[in-house]
Amino acid sequence: MPVAIEAHHISKQFFLGERNQRTFFEDIWSNTIFGVQRFLQPGRASLAEPSSRPSFWALQDVSFQLHQGETLAIIGENGAGKSTLLKILSRITQPTKGKAKVFGRLASLLEVGAGFHPEFSGRDNIYLNGTMLGFSKKEIRQKFDEIIDFSGLEKFIDVPVKNYSSGMYIRLAFSVAAILNPEIVILDEVIAVGDAAFKKKCFERVESIFKQGHTVIMVNHEMAHLRRMSHRCLWLRHGQVEMFGPTNEVVTHYERAMNEALDDRPRPAELAGSECASAFLAAPTN
Repeated sequence: MPVAIEAHHISKQFFLGERNQRTFFEDIWSNTIFGVQRFLQPGRASLAEPSSRPSFWALQDVSFQLHQGETLAIIGENGAGKSTLLKILSRITQPTKGKAKVFGRLASLLEVGAGFHPEFSGRDNIYLNGTMLGFSKKEIRQKFDEIIDFSGLEKFIDVPVKNYSSGMYIRLAFSVAAILNPEIVILDEVIAVGDAAFKKKCFERVESIFKQGHTVIMVNHEMAHLRRMSHRCLWLRHGQVEMFGPTNEVVTHYERAMNEALDDRPRPAELAGSECASAFLAAPTN
């Protein structure tokens, strides 16, 4: 089976605080000065050196391979690096180390309203979004009515999307990606914004997409859905791969680890008891 996505030792480093203190062009100027100084004086450290800035690694040495037609679930606690990995696979940002290879036309739904122009109507944004996904105007026109029908936004299709609610944004964005049927679809919990009926329709559509032989990558905290809809699962912990393999096996280990972490946390009654004991021991005696 052909490979759809390859991740080779991906690492991503972020620098803390610098973006708020300096402008984008100031950062470029600082890095340019650092480069010139290193060229002229290679043995001398520079105050402009980027490594001197406080930083953290959102991802460290992440590698995996996904074949065409497989569905991958990415799980982990908040801050584990899930969204950062999806942005690298979607080519929104570049890794600091390593590389990602994507084989096929890719659609990513990472944020509410991403890829939409707020002043354009829903109708115009369907063509805009479809074009960004790599489809021709003719292909979009052929699927246009189906997109509108799936979204359920017929009455609002000529309204500027800046007036849409977050749920309406998701309805339209998901409808474009789902109906145009790209080879690879990436979803980052955006389906959770919609109502129950639309979420059910979305999950059914995702199942239909991978049954047609397309590749799906999703981040979702509903483990029952992930068990049912994904073949493989990638568990990230503190930016590193904790486990990668069949979904049922990985999710079972993940849920066990989360339950053990909850069991190890002190309960409110225990905290209250320890505080009372501390207060009693600290109280003066006559």
